[in-house]
This record gives sequence, C-alpha cells and structure tokens, in this order.
Amino acid sequence: MAAEFLVMLYEYSPLFYIAVIAVCFIITVAVVLGWFGFDVPVILRSSDETESLTAVSERKMVQVTNPFALEMDSTAGTVTEGVSLQPYCLEDCVLSCFWGCGVQALQAALQSHQHGLRLRTPELFQEALELSYLHHQSFNIHKEEKEEYVTQMPPDLGVTDFGLLPRDRYPLVAVLTLANPETRDNYNIVASVTVLHVPDDKYRLSARILFQYLLTAQGNLYDLKPLFMSADNSNLSGTTEPSISTQGAEPQPKRPGEKGQESESEGEWPDTQGRDCVVCQNAPINRVLLPCRHACVCDGCVCHFQHCPICRAFVLESFALANQPARDEDLAED
Repeated sequence: MAAEFLVMLYEYSPLFYIAVIAVCFIITVAVVLGWFGFDVPVILRSSDETESLTAVSERKMVQVTNPFALEMDSTAGTVTEGVSLQPYCLEDCVLSCFWGCGVQALQAALQSHQHGLRLRTPELFQEALELSYLHHQSFNIHKEEKEEYVTQMPPDLGVTDFGLLPRDRYPLVAVLTLANPETRDNYNIVASVTVLHVPDDKYRLSARILFQYLLTAQGNLYDLKPLFMSADNSNLSGTTEPSISTQGAEPQPKRPGEKGQESESEGEWPDTQGRDCVVCQNAPINRVLLPCRHACVCDGCVCHFQHCPICRAFVLESFALANQPARDEDLAED
C-alpha cells in the first residue's frame, strides 16, 4: 500500500520531489549544527548539547603577597654599557647582580634551596653559587624608593661577550632578598631570582627577561609564567602580585602596589578591569585557561568551551583571577 502511494506521488504530484528536497535539507542542517556529534564549533551547536559538554576542571589557587618585582629597560643596555633595573619592593631589600653566572651553578643553587639550604640572604645565595660568576654587584633598595639602578661589568675585566651558543653562562642573574631579618618571617616568599639576557658582541638579541623564579620559606621553587590577553590587549606579565596554587600551579607575576600595600585574596587584577569576555562581550574577564594561559573569558562562558577561543588549544584546567560570589549567584539564578 505504501509503495503504491509513493508511485502515485511520483507519477501524479510534485509533492514527492518537495518531500525529498525537504528531507535532504533537514539532514544537511542537522549535520552542520552538530546534532549528530560532528566536531563543529561549540557556538554553532544547540544549547542542549553545550550543557552536556564535560566541564573544565578548576584549579584551586591561593593568592599570596609577593614582596618583590623587577623590571628592566629593554630599549637599551649591553654588557659593556650595563643595563637599567627597576625594582619594586614592599620592604627594604637587597638587589644582588651576578654577571656571567654559570648555568650549572645557578641550577645547583636552586636545587640546594629545595633540599634544605634556604637561600634567605644575599650571602647564602652567593655561597651557593660557589663563586661561579665573573662579577658581583649589590644595591640596597628602600621600599619607598622608585628609582632605577644601573649595573654593568667593570671595563678592566675586558669581558665583551659570553661566547657562542650554546653558552654555559647566563649574562646576568638578579636576586632580590629581604634586607631586615625581622621582616623575613612576615612573607612566605623569601627571594626572587631573575635571569636576564643582555646583548653582547656575539649575540645581539635585545635585552629581556628569560626566567623568573620565586623561592619560598618552605623550600619550594615556583617558575613565574605570564598571562596573555587577546590581541588588542597587552599581556599580564610582570604587572601585579603573584598567585600561587596549593596544587603546584605556576604563580603569575604581579607588581606590588604603588603605596606598598598588600593585596587581598579577593582583590582584582588591575590589567583585567574594564575588559569584557571575548565570547559574550557582556561580563568582565575573570578566567585563565590552562595550559595556554590566555585570560579571555568570564565565569559564565568558561564551562561552554573545551578549546581556547584565542589559540584553539585544548583546555585542561582554568582558575579565577578574583573571587566573585555575587556574580556567581546571579549566573545561577539565570
């Protein structure tokens, strides 16, 4: 009976052709929208399917006060002319500059801090390097001072370069430690180690920071990593105080406040204020995606993505820049 009906439609009516075209159109639309599980952008899928995506796990972070921050003038500076360093400290500090520091010696010193020798003072750090450097220079930094310090190799040493690549010495290692013993117990972070590249006759790459480490009183070593904003915004590297994860996440660098005040755990990152989520363009940015470290989405949009909207890297974890309980309650009500 059904076959006779189809034959009759085929012979006497254009409805058969209309039905076939309609079915093909519906199947094509379903495939494009991802209703059959095809890997298409999440923003094209239905709301029911986005809710079924596996939520990105959240890494618990604990924000602590970093009494140290260091910047350098990348527009100028060579081994012979020296470089200009700008420290920011919440307390009186000592800036120790080690020119031509041995790579193996620095790694051994950092490992010794993890294995029991706490490098709290400039003297302990200098001893841990075992004189594996070409020149040492120190500066006393007062917490209320905002001036630059120029460090350079003495001309009488006759050092104009550190050899061809690969090198066994870092051009410059800058170490910040607290100057007063009574203030060292007030901070969990006891030292900041910054490895810098300085151009010379053999390698003319512009001056820049290569690595930054934070040493804690418990013997932990944290590698500072920058956060990145979307293309029309600057990154967050070296701007505010660090946040350190209790689960081993890398802390993100932050600069101490202009008045030297400590940052509260509920405080906001100043570089993200006034910047909207790249997805909804409605809520402020408050989530950092790992491992790509792009800060680009809000609390409401982070659960709808398995790939970073900026670089398309797979998202393993995320963490919040600031606690926003009020906003979370509003999202829950919606």
